[in-house]
Amino acid sequence: MGADRPPQQREGAIRTFIRVNHKIRVPKVRLIDADGNMVGVVATRDGLKMALDRNLDLVEVSPMADPPVCRIMDYGKFRYDESIKEKEARKKAHKHVVKEVKFHANVAEHDFMTKVGHIRGFLQKGQKVKLTLTFRGRENAHRELGFEVVKRVIATVSDIGTVEQDPKLLGRNIVALLGVRNIKMQPKSLDATPPVH
Repeated sequence: MGADRPPQQREGAIRTFIRVNHKIRVPKVRLIDADGNMVGVVATRDGLKMALDRNLDLVEVSPMADPPVCRIMDYGKFRYDESIKEKEARKKAHKHVVKEVKFHANVAEHDFMTKVGHIRGFLQKGQKVKLTLTFRGRENAHRELGFEVVKRVIATVSDIGTVEQDPKLLGRNIVALLGVRNIKMQPKSLDATPPVH
């Protein structure tokens, strides 16, 4: 019945395959204690008893070893720490993503503004944006129009974006790279009055 279920895409789905406590079915394991010291090869039931005596879990950390390597630890805390690390890694990776937005030389005004809105959204999230303008057919004869479109995009988002790579022609494409403008906001007090001398 569960065979036709779609594969899990949730974070931590891979972690469900880690065997813990009574799910470890091999007769012997190579045991690491809660302090990180190698105990050696012991019967699985003895390793489990040692873990439970300390209110901890026996966790299989290297299932392919012979015998499998298990460690005594607080599995709940381990899962929590791993989820925090994964979130941090995703945040860092998210900031280094380069989003590509494509234009054509004869882009309609509505499409232009929609794509500019997407660019602004990416920049506000701290992402870089690669602008790609592709020439089709007769557009190749009027490449200056393509450069005008790219320059207009850059000017429209100049309040939050800065050019990291100037527009340049690569084959049939004009390519430019935008990064986030580093704006230091200095709050001004509206009711501040000049000092009286």
